[in-house]
Amino acid sequence: MEIKDYIPRLMDKTLKENLRLYGAVSLEGCKWCGKSTTARRVANSFIEIQNPATAENNRIIARTDPAILLDGAKPRLIDEWQDAPALWDAIRYDVDKSGLTGQYILTGSVTPKKNKPKHSGAGRIVRIVMRPMTLFESGDSNGSVSLKKLFDGTKKISGVSELNLEDIARLCLRGGWPMSVRRKVEDAGKMARDYLEAVLSERTFDNPENDVAFSPVKMRVVLRSLARNIASPVSLQTIMADAEQAGEPISDKTLSTYLDILERIYILDNIEPWSPQLRSKTTVRAGVKRNFSDPSLAAAALLASEKDLRKDHKTFGLIFESMALRDLRVYAESLGGRLYYYRDKAGRESDAVIHLADGRWGAIEIKLGTDEISINEGLLSLKKFASNIDADVMHQPSFLMILTAATNYAYRAEEGIFVVPIGCLRN
Repeated sequence: MEIKDYIPRLMDKTLKENLRLYGAVSLEGCKWCGKSTTARRVANSFIEIQNPATAENNRIIARTDPAILLDGAKPRLIDEWQDAPALWDAIRYDVDKSGLTGQYILTGSVTPKKNKPKHSGAGRIVRIVMRPMTLFESGDSNGSVSLKKLFDGTKKISGVSELNLEDIARLCLRGGWPMSVRRKVEDAGKMARDYLEAVLSERTFDNPENDVAFSPVKMRVVLRSLARNIASPVSLQTIMADAEQAGEPISDKTLSTYLDILERIYILDNIEPWSPQLRSKTTVRAGVKRNFSDPSLAAAALLASEKDLRKDHKTFGLIFESMALRDLRVYAESLGGRLYYYRDKAGRESDAVIHLADGRWGAIEIKLGTDEISINEGLLSLKKFASNIDADVMHQPSFLMILTAATNYAYRAEEGIFVVPIGCLRN
């Protein structure tokens, strides 16, 4: 289906590739990230399960005779399928029976917990996650430095970014929401604040699937604590201490439930630790690096303005890292890879590690600061980290990179380490 003014997404290619391989694709992710719009461009027919005019009838038909809802030109899009979870099993059965690929696209912004399908759909339905737009997709990065080319062994890069720190702060507040990309600069941040308010009012939280009673006040405290510690492996104890200090004590069971909900609606998009083969017996620190699906949500939870970020360098740095992780994750997955982070008890770390399916990997240090001291700190940190990886087992890294906020030029620094402004990066 042709959609006017559609901004191309990296997911376009991924979705088509998976439809070629599988009978159905479940395209998941947070609300407003563009799932339905992207899916409609590929679909030849669709049904909106949550359409107010037909929602109740759709749920009844899904339980009694789901084949009616599956009838239509293929690929057929089932939008927000989780409102009628019986459709998942019906699609799995239909794909199994026909043996055909490219039959269905399911989109969903909530992962069912208790009312989930009986079958996983393994081999028939593949699940892929879509995220808000990267800077390259929104046109804020010129894409002059390609991660794919770095993995392929290029030794020379060049590029000039026009973004300054004011631009970076604005982009952090605006986020990668397709609806906000073309809005006025002065509206940056408002949509993300409205998004959080809309999420907090949804029945996703206050429904029988959840194990504890929901309190919007406590959830705001949790979101604020996560935002203050964004892009870091913050512990449950730290979040609970923040809640206690805010006058809203929260139990570990309630907190775990809230975090689970935030993951199920794709507000949280955590980064797993990387576990490579090391030269030493150093213990790799466990625990996920907690991140939001979009940096604007962290700024919204803190009620931070562009001026606030510019005055608070530490918070600005964390929210910039959150944006960098969002982009790197989308780029990595478009290349068939995964994004991790590394930190061990000896103090060696890498803010991000991209590991491809064929074993190639690259490490990235993320720096808001663009001065020589900050860049040198990043260089030393990357060299210290890389020296502890057993290259005989893991292979040498394809590249080491410092990803910066507003360095004007992309270049190759000492010992082959690349310095790249985020306004030049692409997949």
